[in-house]
Amino acid sequence: MSLYLILALMTAAAIFAVLWPLSRRPQETAGDAHDVAVYRDQLDEIERDRRAGLIADSEAEAARIEISRRLLAAADSAGKTDAKAAIAPIWRKRAAALVALILLPLLAGALYIRLGSPQLPGAPLAGRLDAPLENRSIESMVAQVEAHLEKNPNDGQGWQVVAPVYMRMGRFNDAVRARANTIRLLGTSADREADLGEAQVAAANGVVTADAKATFDRALKADAGNIKAQYFTGLAAEQDGRPEEAARVWRAMLAKAPANAPYRTLIQRSLARVEPKAPAVEPNAPPQGPTQDDMAAAQQLTPEQRQEMIRGMVDRLAERLKTDASDFEGWLRLVRAYAVMGDKDKAREAAQSARGAIGDDAEKRKRLDELAKGLGIEG
Repeated sequence: MSLYLILALMTAAAIFAVLWPLSRRPQETAGDAHDVAVYRDQLDEIERDRRAGLIADSEAEAARIEISRRLLAAADSAGKTDAKAAIAPIWRKRAAALVALILLPLLAGALYIRLGSPQLPGAPLAGRLDAPLENRSIESMVAQVEAHLEKNPNDGQGWQVVAPVYMRMGRFNDAVRARANTIRLLGTSADREADLGEAQVAAANGVVTADAKATFDRALKADAGNIKAQYFTGLAAEQDGRPEEAARVWRAMLAKAPANAPYRTLIQRSLARVEPKAPAVEPNAPPQGPTQDDMAAAQQLTPEQRQEMIRGMVDRLAERLKTDASDFEGWLRLVRAYAVMGDKDKAREAAQSARGAIGDDAEKRKRLDELAKGLGIEG
């Protein structure tokens, strides 16, 4: 209804703009009116001169007759001009008024009915976000949703829709805010808490912070079988230096996971990091982290030797970064590795070297500082 009101007001404004000039009365012709006034002044001046004796009566009469003739001609011309101005444009005014009052609104309405969609309902927010990306960029869609949420900050569905988009765009802090608002407005659940924890870990560059761990605990309290919360609970144990606890969590997940579960490969790789004798990863999965040869070799090593092997891989990464300091993600992995190994001093040194390598890149500095804060090595 508000749209129709706006259209009606716009139409009324257009009609007023057309009719206003037509309603004004025609002005008198300036030239003829001026001549009439001049001739009258000349008549008065001749009469004053005659009374003062400056001109003879015969000369005054002749001059008065000539000026009177000119005055009558000018007055007649002015009268004819006024008549034309009053009569001639009447049909034009009526035609213009007819177009403005009747034809213009009818034409606009016909075009809208023909080309518009007055009965089409507004598309829901989720439907607009799911539109094909080739038709509109993801940035424009997010900007539209953000504008909507700025005006409607209590739209829980809107926050829930935009949160995973923020995750795909790498805007992890915005994803944390969106998922926290979703829980605040729509209520808590195991999946929503687990999603919030995932965003918190991503915002901390892969570190399961204390806040994220508390979020996953709430998810497991609501649903002890939540896959995402279970996995990150194991990751938190690994990062805290409790590999046995991490292995226990991930072994339990593998024991219950269906054979075709898409997350099995991730669990197997994670378990292999803390328990080299864990089942091998499926051969078709792309390699991540240590290779199968590394794992086979690690099975023959003592715990001390395995720790030495891990340190050797970390040292090789550190050596490579000395020659290729532009690998920012490599710096983040190195800082995290030293922190997980319990070597906080080397983690601080690596963070300081990374700051020197990235220069004035504000975004990278922000990510590095957040990682250092999450690992407890800031400063």
